Amino acid sequence: MRFLLDAEQRAFASSLDAMLASADTPSAVRSWADGDHAPGRVLWSRLAEAGVFALAVPETYEGAGLLPVELAVAFVELGRHAVPGPVVETVAAAVLLGELSALGEPGPAERLLPGLASGKSVATFAPEGAPALDADAATVLLAVDGRGLWLAPGPGPVRVSVDRARRLARAQDGGELLAAGPQVARAALRALAWARLATAAQALGVGLALLGRTVAYVGRRTQFGVPVASFQAVKHRLADAMIALEFARPLLFGAALSMAPAEVAAAKVTACEAAYATARAALQLHGAIGYTAEYDLSLWFTKARALRTAWGTPAECRAEALAGLSGAGRPRS
Repeated sequence: MRFLLDAEQRAFASSLDAMLASADTPSAVRSWADGDHAPGRVLWSRLAEAGVFALAVPETYEGAGLLPVELAVAFVELGRHAVPGPVVETVAAAVLLGELSALGEPGPAERLLPGLASGKSVATFAPEGAPALDADAATVLLAVDGRGLWLAPGPGPVRVSVDRARRLARAQDGGELLAAGPQVARAALRALAWARLATAAQALGVGLALLGRTVAYVGRRTQFGVPVASFQAVKHRLADAMIALEFARPLLFGAALSMAPAEVAAAKVTACEAAYATARAALQLHGAIGYTAEYDLSLWFTKARALRTAWGTPAECRAEALAGLSGAGRPRS
C-alpha cells in the first residue's frame, strides 16, 4: 500500500511540531517525573486547544469525530517531543466511553467526554489487572474488572517505571459503577486497538527523534581527526535504524485506515521494536554520555523501552497479528 498524508494532515503535523519545539518539553518531562504536573498540564491544555484529544471523541460529545489517521499523525509528534502524561490512556478512555454510548450506555459519555475533548479533564484507564499510568495526575480514573467499568475513587501508592516520567499506580477498590454487562468488554477491546495505535505512533516519533539526535551527534563528534559519522560501521547502524522506522510508518498508517486489531497489533510491535532498536543504537553511538540522566537523550531512550511493552508485549502483539493472518483473529473493531 502506498500511503501519503494529504496537505491538511501534513500541516497539522507541522503545527504540532512547531508548538512542541517551542514548549521546552524536556523540562516538563523532568518536572512530571518529580511529581510536579503544572508544566505538563500547561502543555496538555495547548494540545487540547490544537484538537488532539478531540480526535478520539464523537462529535455528539464536542469532539472532532473518530479520526484514527489524524490521531496517528498527532501522536508521532507527541513521541518526537517526548510529551509526558497519560495521553494514550486519555484516548483509550475516550474511545471506551464513546463505544459504550454507541452500545446504549450514553450516561458516562455525556458526563465525561466533553471534558476529555476540551482538555479540562485528564483521564487514565486501567485494564483489568493492570496498573494505571499517571493516576496521580488524572482527574478521571477508569478501571475495568469482571463486574464492569468503574470510576475509581483514586490511585493507590505510586511506583516509578523504567521511564521516570511514567508513574504507575493501581486503582483503589470501590468507586462508582458506570456500566456493566458484555458491552463493557466489547468497548474495552475497541479502546485497546486505539491505545495500541496511539502507542505505535508515539513510539515511531520517539524513534525518529532518537535517530535525528544521533545523526547530529556523530556528525559533530570526531575521532582520529575525522567525524564519527564518516565511519562505515556507524553509517550501517544508522541506516538499519532508519530502514526499520521507515518500514514501520506505512504499517502504522495502514492500520489507522483499517483499525483491524491484527493490523494495529502488527503496527504496534513493528514501531515499538524499531524505536527500541534505534534507542540501543543511539546509546551505543553516544557512548558514556548517553547513560547520564542529565543528558536529554535519556528522556527518549527510557520512553522507547517503556512503550515497547505498554498496551501489549511484543509477544502478545505478534500472536494477535499472526492470528489475524490465519483468520482466527477477532473481528474488526
